[in-house]
Amino acid sequence: MASEGQLDYESILCVKPEVNVYRIPPRASNRAVRAADWKLDAPDWTGRMRVTARGKVAYVKLEDKVSGELFAQAPVEEYPGIAVETVSDSSRYFVLRIQDDNGRSAFIGIGFGDRGDAFDFNVALQDHFKWVKQENEFKKQAQAPDSTPKLDLGFKEGQTITLNIGQSKKKDRSRPQSSGGLGFLPPPPGGKLAPPPSSRATNLNTQPTAGGADTGCLLDLDSSNSNSVAPSNPTSTANNDLWGDFDSVAQK
Repeated sequence: MASEGQLDYESILCVKPEVNVYRIPPRASNRAVRAADWKLDAPDWTGRMRVTARGKVAYVKLEDKVSGELFAQAPVEEYPGIAVETVSDSSRYFVLRIQDDNGRSAFIGIGFGDRGDAFDFNVALQDHFKWVKQENEFKKQAQAPDSTPKLDLGFKEGQTITLNIGQSKKKDRSRPQSSGGLGFLPPPPGGKLAPPPSSRATNLNTQPTAGGADTGCLLDLDSSNSNSVAPSNPTSTANNDLWGDFDSVAQK
């Protein structure tokens, strides 16, 4: 929220290098103002327009292009309002209520050659008074007492509370068996069970490999041959004994 010291600070809201000023006839009724009733081809004055703000009040100032001398100004306390009005037949022209230092006022017409300049002038005033409205709402909320009941969470007099820490009893809870565990498979449709695996398949799975058995036999033969001496030929020995008997008979 703006403080009292900030209210004297003047900020610039919009500056337009060229604006035309027209004398307008007095209103005969409450009908809307039309720019077509003015002498648009012959403006009474041309200069620069500067829109400023001091606190909540905006000021539309008409100044000389070269020297910056003030030609007229219009204090605006609300928008839309009587200080700045739009015309019914164009978006580039407005009716402005100007005031002097003595409080005297008069109505003049102003117009922009570019439609974009008229749009910027309109938006600058709208944004300023939107900010003024928000400031007023914040001020009302700050000054209004809080009527909502407050929740009292404190202990009443004599009220105590008991806490049981570390005394909780463990309860055995049976875990539900999941249907997707390592159980038996459901029977196939039709009510017939698959036959058990054959004994041949079981024997094939339990027999050792042939290469390992042959290797073991060869190792046994090598060990027996290395530890034992080869026996002499029994046939040759018997033959020697027989011829030995004939030799002995002949010598006798």
